[in-house]
Amino acid sequence: MTFAHDIILSPVITEQSTDMMAERKYTFKVKLDANKIQIAKAIEEIFGVSVEKVTTIRMDGKLKRMGRNEGRRPAYKKAVVKLKENSKTIEFFEGMA
Repeated sequence: MTFAHDIILSPVITEQSTDMMAERKYTFKVKLDANKIQIAKAIEEIFGVSVEKVTTIRMDGKLKRMGRNEGRRPAYKKAVVKLKENSKTIEFFEGMA
């Protein structure tokens, strides 16, 4: 059984993601094998909000070099969660904007 805190790994706080907060969209880094339904249920359970839509993006790891050695950063999945109009906001992001 997977728990909500196992699916949602961390928030993504960038300039673009803070601009999207005005549209009630929040960005999170999630587990690679999580689907949209699991992500929506986890967000609703953790923050007590109602989710309207979830968009997921699979991000490949960047190619990095250290001298002549090449490697990759790990791949991850990013989810953009849009909240319903009557839902409260996520308090975690309030001081960021």
